[in-house]
Amino acid sequence: MAAVDQDVAEKFLDSHPDFAKQYYDAKLRPKVISNLFQDNMTSQVNISSFHELNMVEESEIIFDMVRDLQENLQMEKAIFNFMKHLSFMIRSEKMSLFMYRMRNGTAELATRLFNVHKDATLEECLVQPDREIIFPIGIVGHVATTKKTVNIPDVSQSSHYSDFVDQIQEYQTKSVLATPIMSGKDMVAVMMAVNKIGAPHFTQQDEETLLKYLNYVNLILRVFHLSYHHNCETRRGQVLLWSASKVFEEITDIKRQFHKALYTIRNFLNCERYSVGLLDMTKTKVRLDRKFNLLKATACQCSVTTHHYLEVNFYKVIDYILHGKEEIKVIPNPAPDHWALASGLPYLCAIDARWFLFPCPVQKGPVDTSGLTIKNVLSHPIVNKKEEIVQDETLMESLTQFLGWSVLNTDTYDKWNKPENRKDIFQDMVLYHIKCRTDETQNVLVGKVKLFTHTDLDREIFTEKEPSQPSTKSEIFEFHFCDFEHSHLDLVKLGIKMHYELGVVDKFHIPRETLARCCYSLSKGYRQIAYHNWSRGFNVGQTMFTLLMTGDLKRYYTDLETMAMVTAGLCHDIDHRGTNNLYQMKSGNPPAKLHGSSILERHHLETGKTLLRDPALNIYQNLSRAQHEQVIHLTDIAIIATDLTLYFKKRTVFQKIVDQSKTYESWDDWTKYMTQETTRKAIVMAMMMTACDLSAIAKPWEIQSKVVLSVAAEFWEQGDLERTVLEQQTKSADLPKMQCGFIDFVCAFVYKEFSRFHVEITPMLDRPLNNRREWNALKEVHEAKLAALEEAKTAKEEVAVATTAAKVWTMSTTAYSCAMNVNT
Repeated sequence: MAAVDQDVAEKFLDSHPDFAKQYYDAKLRPKVISNLFQDNMTSQVNISSFHELNMVEESEIIFDMVRDLQENLQMEKAIFNFMKHLSFMIRSEKMSLFMYRMRNGTAELATRLFNVHKDATLEECLVQPDREIIFPIGIVGHVATTKKTVNIPDVSQSSHYSDFVDQIQEYQTKSVLATPIMSGKDMVAVMMAVNKIGAPHFTQQDEETLLKYLNYVNLILRVFHLSYHHNCETRRGQVLLWSASKVFEEITDIKRQFHKALYTIRNFLNCERYSVGLLDMTKTKVRLDRKFNLLKATACQCSVTTHHYLEVNFYKVIDYILHGKEEIKVIPNPAPDHWALASGLPYLCAIDARWFLFPCPVQKGPVDTSGLTIKNVLSHPIVNKKEEIVQDETLMESLTQFLGWSVLNTDTYDKWNKPENRKDIFQDMVLYHIKCRTDETQNVLVGKVKLFTHTDLDREIFTEKEPSQPSTKSEIFEFHFCDFEHSHLDLVKLGIKMHYELGVVDKFHIPRETLARCCYSLSKGYRQIAYHNWSRGFNVGQTMFTLLMTGDLKRYYTDLETMAMVTAGLCHDIDHRGTNNLYQMKSGNPPAKLHGSSILERHHLETGKTLLRDPALNIYQNLSRAQHEQVIHLTDIAIIATDLTLYFKKRTVFQKIVDQSKTYESWDDWTKYMTQETTRKAIVMAMMMTACDLSAIAKPWEIQSKVVLSVAAEFWEQGDLERTVLEQQTKSADLPKMQCGFIDFVCAFVYKEFSRFHVEITPMLDRPLNNRREWNALKEVHEAKLAALEEAKTAKEEVAVATTAAKVWTMSTTAYSCAMNVNT
């Protein structure tokens, strides 16, 4: 068959439109619709450009909107997509949706979707319900009031037009098409289209199109309205079940019960007085023919006659006065002219077991000495399942408390939110002062220097203009590292270097600026106190780094784990207050109220995690979810392990691990065995944190003797606080004696076991033992001085006693001589 030229085919189809339509329906239409409505969330109707309505298959648009309703669980999103379609069909520049609501008895319109157009997104069009409140003014207010559709060709000619929105938006409204959205006879919302594109105003066809598609909007609102009520009822049931547990808290004192219930709901009643009457329905049935002349006012005349065979007797009335001085009164056997019974409505409720409302005045004058005038009355019975009056007083008490606690639950939730918001504000203030500023970051990220490593590889990091400290001075790979020669900023830079030496910066794609800000912010998180300051925090992190690199403990851990351990070391004492856990508990400080055990350790952990959660400081931002969970878990274990009470519990298990390591002849076999069990690795990591936390005792004598003075200064400062806050007398012990005991009973074990575990860690055992000898020598000198002072004191006392005795003898002799002379 010869090929058909394209021009010939087009001429044939143009001259045979019936055949063209038949061919399209048979061959092309199913494929087009199939491609148009694939199973995804994206609308396939292209509304990026405007066309005449008859060029678009209307059924396809409807199908697309129905599918969108099925897949979207958010009302605003479904209506937003519909409004984009509708804006396309009626060729409107912008469309908006205003929700009708009642607030404190006043009708108003709240903007929900604003300025919806073909290129709009939901985020920019969605308006929060507590913003952009439009009171019933303007064209939309007129539509909401009249509940009729309006098509205004020229808004300047309309008396209802208000231009305050145009002035704010710097926009000119020319024509408006607005229609109410109704649910039966109730107003739900107002939808408004502004400025017809390509025409001076909206046409009658546009109005018909809008009204036709409003049924779809009503369907959306009805579906989501039912879903909303379902959620509300579910929540209400949960609240009521929770409140039911409060029913039997106070069943002995009805006054207190009603006080709790009515005091809680008084703000919601919007009335001057509230009363509950308890019925006595045990009396014999007699004919009751009483006529109640109610509401004797010119504006409203009513009379009710009852013919029942049941005597109504209120044997107790509980009044709650809500205006003026709030008080509750329990009145037994109230008189018929009591203000709550004078209207007659309680009797009608008791007889007919249904509620009554009279909106007109009941009496012309005051009903009691307080000057109360009854203007309107609502009376409602409390009935059981058989619609009989509840006559059991105990059940009545339970019901009132049930009501009170139900309302109180939501009130408590609202009050709980306020401290949460305040906490967020204060936390933001703290972060503002702790986070590294841009100028501080620039002090770190300036120039290039080479890192010192154990390898010959040269790596670069932005640090400072001048060359960094030489490796012989920095010594971050050595256990005897001393921070005295380094400034605050130098320690920050060394903290950055340690991350590079671990090889985690490139491996886990940590941004250099983020790493610098993180280390600097961690340093600012430490308080300026004698010992637990940034220098102390860095020393612990550096010791962890040295144990991993020089002590060869890195063989048991992955790069991710080593990064978590070093970071935990750097922030393990952040925001330390210079006091211990016992002081926190006895003084009732906030951390003690928040955490039950390991108070300061958990506070340090939460503070560090709060900083690391900040996007500008999060060095874990490029980790996968599993990696992030693992590193946070390891940080938790590491920082909590610095609590010495946990150290004493775990050191026996650690000793068994060390003993077990000696049974392996090959390091590779032992390493493989260690890495297979996470529990063993966690125990070793916890003991490493303890060794790092106590590392000040493992420094050379020249360093340790100075550090201990800072520790003592902080300790004496806490003693002063204890005398002030706790009214305790702190007895200062002999410092050398304290250090000897501390080394013997706390430090020696962990360093001894680590030196057995890895011989590379032996220096951490040798130095504490040497320091103990130094402290013991000082202790002996001190004890010798005390003994000498004691001997001198004793000798002085003996001399004083002898001198006193001599004086007494002399005085006695003189007196005797005088007496003899007198006798002579």
